[in-house]
Amino acid sequence: MVIGIIGAMDEEVKILLDNITIDNKEVKAKMEFISGTLWGKSVVVVRCGIGKVNAAVCTQILIDDYEVNNIINVGVAGGIGIEINPGDLVIADSLVQHDMDTSAFGDKLGQIPRLEVFDFKCDNELVRLAKEACESSSGHKSFVGRIVSGDQFIADVNKIKWLQGEFEALACEMEGASIAQVAYLNSIPFVIIRSISDNANNGAHIDFEKFIPIAVENSTKILKNMLEAM
Repeated sequence: MVIGIIGAMDEEVKILLDNITIDNKEVKAKMEFISGTLWGKSVVVVRCGIGKVNAAVCTQILIDDYEVNNIINVGVAGGIGIEINPGDLVIADSLVQHDMDTSAFGDKLGQIPRLEVFDFKCDNELVRLAKEACESSSGHKSFVGRIVSGDQFIADVNKIKWLQGEFEALACEMEGASIAQVAYLNSIPFVIIRSISDNANNGAHIDFEKFIPIAVENSTKILKNMLEAM
């Protein structure tokens, strides 16, 4: 079994790369794919870059060239749910691209035209493992629900509230739903896990640069626990 692990930014994969026993490195589409062993499992770790196109290209390369059996995406997101605060974790059970809008043709906002599903559902077993990993790690709360993605950095509280009302989302970011779509189209099990950096919906803010090490530490603990349990 080979597990693909995707982070959007260097900071999100640094600790993983510090712990991996490297077998091979390859650059494809200006992304470095690092194969090796991490906490006893065969993995390919890659920084995809920010945005849905980068994430989708990266995911398809992992599937085609590295034949990964599962995909785990970790990173930072903005909180939407009122009860979610910086440092908490959100495990996606489904994902939607909030900036997909073909409503002029009668589609629901977020619907990919002519696709048979509205949202992309994470693998139940990977969600279970992520939940158990969160429960065994202290210092934060964890939530399971929908994450929405778009090629927009959302800082407007009114837009945040709209995302909650329209999609019942717990968090928003810029890559997860495109990773989910590619994994769905290829029938590859996946899960998206996000550390919350701020929440404009409840006024909870934290300095982003100060938060990154916290987010990385949290997601690394979860990944380690998950890999050891797989």
